[in-house]
Amino acid sequence: MSNFLLGAAIVLSGGLVGVEFCVAVFINPILDRLPNNGGLSARADGARLLGRIMPFWYVATVVSAGAATALLWTTASGVLAGIATALFAATIVLAVTVLVPINNRVGRWSHGEHPEDWREQVRRWDRWHYLRVALVIVGFVLLTASALIPAG
Repeated sequence: MSNFLLGAAIVLSGGLVGVEFCVAVFINPILDRLPNNGGLSARADGARLLGRIMPFWYVATVVSAGAATALLWTTASGVLAGIATALFAATIVLAVTVLVPINNRVGRWSHGEHPEDWREQVRRWDRWHYLRVALVIVGFVLLTASALIPAG
């Protein structure tokens, strides 16, 4: 059972890494280069869509990693999985306290109706998002490493 939960956590966190990395490194920079504030509408659409999906994905990652950690706790794998789980939980705290409030504002904007400082607000979100990406990458690496430690 612990192998199944650890595998599920690795798959879920690997997907998170992929999505969050792509948003940070590819999607948002491309959107920001669109002419005439074209990226604003796309960011708003992305904020609404991902804002509905990602909370479930993050919670599923934390729950599966936490369950694997509980089953492996007395092993070296359990320690690494526990650190990874703490990092994933920290990303939820970061999201709820910093990223979600900005994301909710961005989701309400349109090409015609947005604040003057909208670029600064999305840049602030981007900076905090880079931290989130780093946390999920480290969590994913630790979780994967925990699966590679021989049992016993």
